[in-house]
Amino acid sequence: MNRGVNQEAVMINAFGQPIGTPVSDWTARAEPPHTPLSGHFCRLEPVDVDRHMEGLYGAYSSAADGRDWTYMSAGPFADAASFRSHLAKAAASRDPLHYAIIDLATNEPVGMLALMRIDRGNGVIEIGHVAYSPLLRRTSAATEAMFLLLRHVFDDLGYRRCEWKCDHLNAPSRAAALRYGFQYEGIFRQAVVYKGRTRDTAWFAMIDLDWPTIRAGFERWLAPENFDADGVQRLSLANWIAAQRAPTEQRSGDPAQGE
Repeated sequence: MNRGVNQEAVMINAFGQPIGTPVSDWTARAEPPHTPLSGHFCRLEPVDVDRHMEGLYGAYSSAADGRDWTYMSAGPFADAASFRSHLAKAAASRDPLHYAIIDLATNEPVGMLALMRIDRGNGVIEIGHVAYSPLLRRTSAATEAMFLLLRHVFDDLGYRRCEWKCDHLNAPSRAAALRYGFQYEGIFRQAVVYKGRTRDTAWFAMIDLDWPTIRAGFERWLAPENFDADGVQRLSLANWIAAQRAPTEQRSGDPAQGE
């Protein structure tokens, strides 16, 4: 749900004009350190060609075809050498800042994602280059990887805003953004040219004021009691986040089962 502009944050200046509330104690945020982030199901590590190349290439090669790369700026990769070249560029970059996602059950890399468009002065950052292999999708580690990065952005680094952008035709990415608690903000028409075609970009974001309820939803979803003996979720992440967003007086126990 897009709740729109926070009207309570509007003030009136001496000329009778509406202005935003002061941010008098604001200072530029720190550059994100390229260090590991650990959870219960996965660990995010700075991309390293020697350490991650073989595992990542194998994980991505497990896909039946190249459709996972349709909406990515890179890929699909014809062979290991072309993927190694891509990974070397990712490892050398500091914006985007790429992480490999390590499945703690196997200690193998199963996907990648990045922090990018790092705007320290305004406290704005984007999560992008999200490339989950078939070995990672629809697992607890897949959701936890996003939680670890969001928690790092807001709790560790103190950024005010985190963005998610994708081709507006990329339905799975748009659904993922909403599932993770981002709010849809609109379409930027003809924003990008990639792979020889145009892209209208869908924008999503969450801000620091949203984060406490979203964090609580993630924590409830990731809790062991949210999974049955076969590891199947009892309640969805979307339901947990919605329950945390609901006014306290409207809550009565756990949220209803849903998709």
